[in-house]
Amino acid sequence: MQAVILCGGKGLRMGYDANFTSKPLVKIGGMPILWHIMKSYKYFNIDEFVLCLGHNGEAIKDYFINMNWRNNDFQLKKNKNSLKLNFLNSTESWNIIFADTGPETMTGGRIKRIQKYVDGDEFMLTYGDGISDIPISELYKFHKEKGKIATVTGIKPRSGYGVMSVEDGIVSRFEEKPIMDNWINAGYFVLNKAVFDYISDDEKCVWEEEPLRQLVLDRELAIYQHNGFWQSIDTVKDAQAVNDMWNNNNRPWVRWQLSQNGSKS
Repeated sequence: MQAVILCGGKGLRMGYDANFTSKPLVKIGGMPILWHIMKSYKYFNIDEFVLCLGHNGEAIKDYFINMNWRNNDFQLKKNKNSLKLNFLNSTESWNIIFADTGPETMTGGRIKRIQKYVDGDEFMLTYGDGISDIPISELYKFHKEKGKIATVTGIKPRSGYGVMSVEDGIVSRFEEKPIMDNWINAGYFVLNKAVFDYISDDEKCVWEEEPLRQLVLDRELAIYQHNGFWQSIDTVKDAQAVNDMWNNNNRPWVRWQLSQNGSKS
């Protein structure tokens, strides 16, 4: 099965750092968000990816083309007529399609444009700026059980503010950043190919608007309710917070590393 990852946004809320090239390439623990997402899928034996590129997509291409020699020890053998590199500790094994879906194309338009690259009846979809400990195998099992065209992962977010209950002008209860009651879109989908019938060819088509609304009206959208870790990385503050978690060895989204006792974390 393939995982389609939306990588085309401009990342306007990430500020204007001269080193910023693309939001999916923002570093967590020295590696891009996109690498973390792909490693999470790989843990569940999904190693075929379609990257929907847009704004500054060449930076993402450049990263993957050059990642082996940048991130690994290697041996170089050179003679007059040839050059050979032998990577000594590379562990990545991925099959990636880099699809230029347009610098201004919206999310629905990007998905529609990679329809020709989807080779199975079902595929995964997510955004290139969110990390989670969602159990992909359980998400897929749930999708099959429900038998709908689309399944979205929902999470209950934590409020960004302290919340007060008020009685007769007096605060009766205060709770700092509580878990909210409603479920929000966490961005990890399983989709049947029939979903392409819900998406127009218009580059302005927004996946989160008409396509999802129509799926809801047709009762073809299931929700996998996830109570674990999820974090979108939309701002510099978000990136700093996740890097603090990494530096403190608090990494709930990291399943592929081995813990000290040898069990998978």
